[in-house]
Amino acid sequence: MTDVPDPDAPRLAQTLAEVEDALLSRWPETRLEPSLDRIRAFTELLGEPQRAYPVIHLTGTNGKTSTARMVDALLRQLDLRTGRFTSPHVESITERISIDGEPLDADGFVRAFNDVAPFTHLVDAAETHPLSFFETVVAMAFAAFADAPVDVAVVEVGMGGSWDATNVADGAVAVLLPIAVDHARYLGDSAAAIATEKAGIIKPGATVVVADQEPDVVAVVLARAVEVGATVAREGLEFGVVSTLPAVGGQMVSLQGLRARYDEVFLPLHGAHQAQNAAVALAAVEAFAGDQPLDGDLVAAAFADVTSPGRLEVVRRSPTIVLDAAHNPHGAQALSRAIDDSFTFAPLIGVVGLMDDKDAEGLLAELEPHLAHVICTQNSTSRALSADALAEVARTVFDEDKVTVAPRLADALDQAAALAEAGEAFGDPLGSGAVLVTGSVVTVGEARTLLLPPGARGGRER
Repeated sequence: MTDVPDPDAPRLAQTLAEVEDALLSRWPETRLEPSLDRIRAFTELLGEPQRAYPVIHLTGTNGKTSTARMVDALLRQLDLRTGRFTSPHVESITERISIDGEPLDADGFVRAFNDVAPFTHLVDAAETHPLSFFETVVAMAFAAFADAPVDVAVVEVGMGGSWDATNVADGAVAVLLPIAVDHARYLGDSAAAIATEKAGIIKPGATVVVADQEPDVVAVVLARAVEVGATVAREGLEFGVVSTLPAVGGQMVSLQGLRARYDEVFLPLHGAHQAQNAAVALAAVEAFAGDQPLDGDLVAAAFADVTSPGRLEVVRRSPTIVLDAAHNPHGAQALSRAIDDSFTFAPLIGVVGLMDDKDAEGLLAELEPHLAHVICTQNSTSRALSADALAEVARTVFDEDKVTVAPRLADALDQAAALAEAGEAFGDPLGSGAVLVTGSVVTVGEARTLLLPPGARGGRER
């Protein structure tokens, strides 16, 4: 008897563009319905791929992607095959799923989609709401990791923790990066409320690696750890940054890990927050690896090879253009400190484009002491805050003559470069002018596409 094809089953994709169209036709990442029912049903149909390997699970308000990349690099130096899931992507959707430090290529991403696509309509038909874009990509990652197979998966939450689709995985190590107010309408309007949601990734028997946090956040995390019997390691107590020293192309750091101290480690990333991310990543891998210290040469080699596209990334000289994906006041605060620590730009011209649900005034206020002029622009997505609306906010933070509107990002970059080169106009004829592009991962990704040739844009670990 010949099987009759299911007319409701989705057609298999042939190209990456078809995959993107299919995913974007689903609920967007910004539309949330707090339930794990759909992703659980989906992964059950797929054979629970997220249980085929141990997981290091990361959450927090800022720093997740950079820290995940550091964790990945350290694990690979231990000769472990890794899978890494991060979001959002900077330029290509394929960046979200990496194996052994390399994002899936277009063909690999299509295969990953086709492996799970036949089951999507079964979940859609059985549940009150259909699978979302994010739930589908999470399942693609879990299945791709099982198929590889990987020895360990490094998984970054999309938003929050308890109800995030990635939370169907049970992390052997749970990592909580600094928690501040962001996505308030979804997660809560205080750091403690948001911490309650993010602490949901802490599972029974796990080790919890906690970055430096506000006291009320720490109280929430410790209460969750006690509730589920998890072991806690806190930055500033069990591990941390011993020292940092600016260096060409990054910084030299000394890190106190859970098992040993690691001195004179070159980190090719700028900013004290990246040194803290490195300490957290090191502690997470030590917790995962066992009771013995890691080899110091291994640690140095791993960190020396780390990249983090769009995070204080210098993409051009003459004038210098720096990209940073800070998109909330907490991220902008870290960016401001990094500018003080690592750069001597004068004048520094800002090109800023935000999403419409972000705290534009708070972000701009953090950057105001550093920017001689701000050019308000917008990215190409429907969620972008218009350049005109952003400029209205900017004029409440900056003097009106320091604010320019350029809706097209390409125009904004050209204008900013011209201003940066005209240091004399800002009273600093000998200054080293530069451009800072910030406000959104999407804005930074689109700027990266405009500014870098295709061969230099992969952002892959070397």
